[in-house]
Amino acid sequence: MPKETMTPKERWLAVLSRNKPDRIPMDYWATPETTAMLMKHLGCSTELEMFRKLHIDMAFKVKPEYIGPPMPRNYDVFGRGYKQIDYGIGTYDECVFHPLAPFESVSDVICHYDWPNPDWWDYRSISAQIVDKEDYPILGGHFEPFLIYKDLRGQETAFMDLVHNPELVHFCLDKLFELGFTEIQRLFEQIPGKVMLTYVAEDLGAQDDLMISPAHIREFLLPKMKQVIDFVHSQGAFVFHHNDGSIRRILPDMITAGIDILNPIQWRAENMDRKKLKADFGNDVVFHGAVDNQQTLPFGSVEEIQQEVLENISILGTGGGYILAPCHNIQPITPIENILAMYETGYKNGWT
Repeated sequence: MPKETMTPKERWLAVLSRNKPDRIPMDYWATPETTAMLMKHLGCSTELEMFRKLHIDMAFKVKPEYIGPPMPRNYDVFGRGYKQIDYGIGTYDECVFHPLAPFESVSDVICHYDWPNPDWWDYRSISAQIVDKEDYPILGGHFEPFLIYKDLRGQETAFMDLVHNPELVHFCLDKLFELGFTEIQRLFEQIPGKVMLTYVAEDLGAQDDLMISPAHIREFLLPKMKQVIDFVHSQGAFVFHHNDGSIRRILPDMITAGIDILNPIQWRAENMDRKKLKADFGNDVVFHGAVDNQQTLPFGSVEEIQQEVLENISILGTGGGYILAPCHNIQPITPIENILAMYETGYKNGWT
């Protein structure tokens, strides 16, 4: 086996700068239950120990500490109410209360709803969060306003608002932009030069096509995304763009806006063929993910995992521009041997 000559941070930077890394970087996304299960199997006491054992080049997230008004149990800072849904081997918090659902106008929201204050977060602990992680990429800032808007209004209502209540959508997204952009700016101010990646995302795709028309994406989402992207680039950092499902139709717009990394590459979705994506967009974005966790990871054999990883390296990694990772959070139904096969195959065959 060749000897590593780069740190995880250097490996990511090489790929993002279109230089040659010693090997293809590998990232990790999983539910807490999966991580606990994997750590126990490997005999690791910390996540960092697990990452080192599996040669995972994890991008570590930093975030400010909430110091604002106390929140009622099962509610968040936006007033969204949650219910814990047990699916047998784990839990997810699902939004069940939508605080803006009763309102039909901007004036209603102004009169009856209070937006979070950016000063409700304390950024002084950020520098301590990256201690011992200097060799890893740091991800700071999370911008995904329409995802929040869908919870504030209820998903069906939020989609209909794009057509029937555009003034309300613009007003609320402007408020969410101000909050999210302020967070990102303060993060960069707190640890200047340390943040490598900022998460700029929206879930726009379903299995077969976009959930929002390209015209609405261009009107409601792209202008604010572009402002965030331009700021991140001005700080010398890169934009990590998460966009589930079949999103090929809007991908040229996202590239024009300036995204650097595209995740998760759900290649089983319509029009998301890996060879076509690489041929058409491989010079413009770095691909991240592509190990399928709808079918292959949870239900495939070890041999099928190995084959898919090899395909991803061959297709998406040819000429550079690929970071190997699951295409979303690994679920706890996933056999341990499949998780290990993904990373062991990537490590063994990812040398460049």
